[in-house]
Amino acid sequence: MDLTKMSSRGQIVIPQNIREQLHVSEGTVFTIISNNDTIILKKLPTPSKEELFKELTKMAKEGKKRLQAKGFTEADLRAK
Repeated sequence: MDLTKMSSRGQIVIPQNIREQLHVSEGTVFTIISNNDTIILKKLPTPSKEELFKELTKMAKEGKKRLQAKGFTEADLRAK
């Protein structure tokens, strides 16, 4: 167990040994849950470039299908 103190700007330092244990660094995103006098930080997973590309490709294919179902073509999208 470690102790930490909040700064005047509301910032709290996560001790180095905990940061190392959780493999977190600058830019890591957390969700914050509070209940009464308890605060929980939950590290959110950061997707890899491959995962992001796969998801974006999937979204593009779904969007294309929706547009085609409504009668749009790629030429319609390129028209200004």
